[in-house]
Amino acid sequence: MDYEVYRLGKREWLLYGSQGVGYLALLDFVFYRSAALFAVLAPMGICYPLILRKDLKRRRKEALKLQFKDAILSAASGLNAGYSVENAFAAALEEMDRLYGKDSMISQELRLILAKTRMNRAFGEALEDFARRSGLEDIQSFSDVFLAARKSGGELVRIIARTAEIIAEKIRIQEDIMTATAARRTEQRIMSAIPVLIVFYIELTSPGFFDLLYETTAGRVVMTVCLGIYLGACSLSKKILEIRI
Repeated sequence: MDYEVYRLGKREWLLYGSQGVGYLALLDFVFYRSAALFAVLAPMGICYPLILRKDLKRRRKEALKLQFKDAILSAASGLNAGYSVENAFAAALEEMDRLYGKDSMISQELRLILAKTRMNRAFGEALEDFARRSGLEDIQSFSDVFLAARKSGGELVRIIARTAEIIAEKIRIQEDIMTATAARRTEQRIMSAIPVLIVFYIELTSPGFFDLLYETTAGRVVMTVCLGIYLGACSLSKKILEIRI
């Protein structure tokens, strides 16, 4: 699998396409109340999975990174216990099978690496191929250190174990940041929904209150400006919460 390429399945097309059409219907009701406009824009909603694909790829790589952290920590424990590199990762594979399941990304990748080594391919070469396909800096760094340590003939086990601990600690910090900002992300989603809820509330309690905005040219211009501000604010708040190290 090339983790830099995300292929949408039929279920995802159906699920996220329906969501896209639903979001367009909601925005049309709040800002325009135009069935004709919705009919024109509805096909764009079906393309929503294409917009979401980048985020889905990011989520998959984040999941792979967390699984990789547990794998290299398990392998580091095996190395410190005196296992060879191959045996340490074989033990890590058994632990990942129990922790994430045999069909998990990290289990499949470890199984592939070990299968390649049994076919007389170098462990470092198999690891490097995984690092290249993952597109993750942490996995690439681990692969580079492993290859450099093996070529230099230094204390391979100690270097690999220490590198695994450093990379795992970095990933753990990223996990802590995500946990610390979880409440803020929830607040951001609630704040994004409030303008829509206000419109529904006023429409329910005072029917016709917004009719002027939907029936005149000036009103439609005002609502278009409001839509731009709303979408810009949602995008900005999302970017503010994207903390990377």
